[in-house]
Amino acid sequence: MAKYLIKNAVIVNEGHRFKGDVLLNNDIIDRIWEGSSDRDAGNASVLDAGDKILIPGIIDDHVHFREPGMTHKADIASESKAAVAGGVTSYMDMPNTIPPATTVELLDEKFALAEKGSLANYSFYIGATDTNIRELLRTNPREVCGIKVFLGTSTGNMLVNNATLSNIFSECAMLIAVHCEDEETIMNNLSKYKAKYKEDIDINFHPLIRSAEACYKSSSLAVEMALKYNARLHVLHISTERELGLFSSGGFAGDKKITCEACIHYLWFDDNDYNKYGTRIKCNPAIKTAGDREALFRGLLAGKIDLVGTDHAPHTIDEKNNPYLKAPSGIPMIQHSLVAMLEFYHRGMITLEDIVSKMCHAPADTFRIDRRGYIREGYFADLVLVDLNHEWEVKPDNILYKCKWSPLENTVFHSAVSHTFVNGCLVYDKGKITGSTCGRRLSFNR
Repeated sequence: MAKYLIKNAVIVNEGHRFKGDVLLNNDIIDRIWEGSSDRDAGNASVLDAGDKILIPGIIDDHVHFREPGMTHKADIASESKAAVAGGVTSYMDMPNTIPPATTVELLDEKFALAEKGSLANYSFYIGATDTNIRELLRTNPREVCGIKVFLGTSTGNMLVNNATLSNIFSECAMLIAVHCEDEETIMNNLSKYKAKYKEDIDINFHPLIRSAEACYKSSSLAVEMALKYNARLHVLHISTERELGLFSSGGFAGDKKITCEACIHYLWFDDNDYNKYGTRIKCNPAIKTAGDREALFRGLLAGKIDLVGTDHAPHTIDEKNNPYLKAPSGIPMIQHSLVAMLEFYHRGMITLEDIVSKMCHAPADTFRIDRRGYIREGYFADLVLVDLNHEWEVKPDNILYKCKWSPLENTVFHSAVSHTFVNGCLVYDKGKITGSTCGRRLSFNR
């Protein structure tokens, strides 16, 4: 640990933007000053921000780092490096690993792996199955981000039935995060396309097989269950305009019983992009129409969508280059989520304040994370400096994912992460990983 004085930063926090200095004392934000001057740094290292933007570290509520069991695709060490390079200082990882994290003991094993290898702060969901309700009830809500329920098949196939769903919603007090796609609808659609095209189904049919109807039917069931049992529901990766009608506009995310997430690829791509990117943008739920994409962005600004995550889900490029039915679903996005949102800022589509709200404040409030997501005295020193005037191109040599590819390759961004601090450690400095395992287990005020 060390002391840092960040000077001459433009601080964007809690709906305000102001010039100021921030003193980091070991792992804590010690002082915040509005306005800059020749402050005595004492024994602190001085980092002159040079009018760069200083924001809280991004909190990603939805990642798949693939460890244990699928480390040929990704692992905690590699993907946490990509995370901090993208300004993400905390993440919450999904349970569909090998073995799946469906017991408290298996969950503890994942926490032990992260303690040894994570550059960013971490938490892990416990996965629901048709037989592990007792394990869900054993889980400490102050130490675990939530319960993950799959209502549609995805990597790992942890699908639960409706009877199990009723038990989870009626008995579990923890936040319940749900992947919503109706399996029966998907299977019926798939059967029709297989009858017509056999095994040679084109990727363009993906959003018709994993359809808007499948998403809405499942999301509406989850919301109905949450209302019936007064449960705490978080609907992941909303992908359709119709689903937005299930959620209320505005309000403080921390006060809501029902919240939802948009993922960056549903805001960036639409079904016109399948011809260009093919199975590289195959994901579940499927990327839908341009109209859905535009509606999701409006929903984000209106507060129907509470936060932005990534569903970061790496596969090797050889796996992704398979034909449609064999290519796995999932896209690596965590290194580029912030700069993609900043691209929308450059286009005049969203303010810096709203980006910080949706990627920093709202995740902290939604999950009630202890002392993170804001630039406040006494909070953990998770901070990111951003250069809004740094043009660069995504290329294989600057991609830090273990899989070494991105659907955003050859995209030119006009902002770049300059520095990332995790718990007061400088872990990323102008293109270089400079820290070690500075990440800590997240705790929750529940």
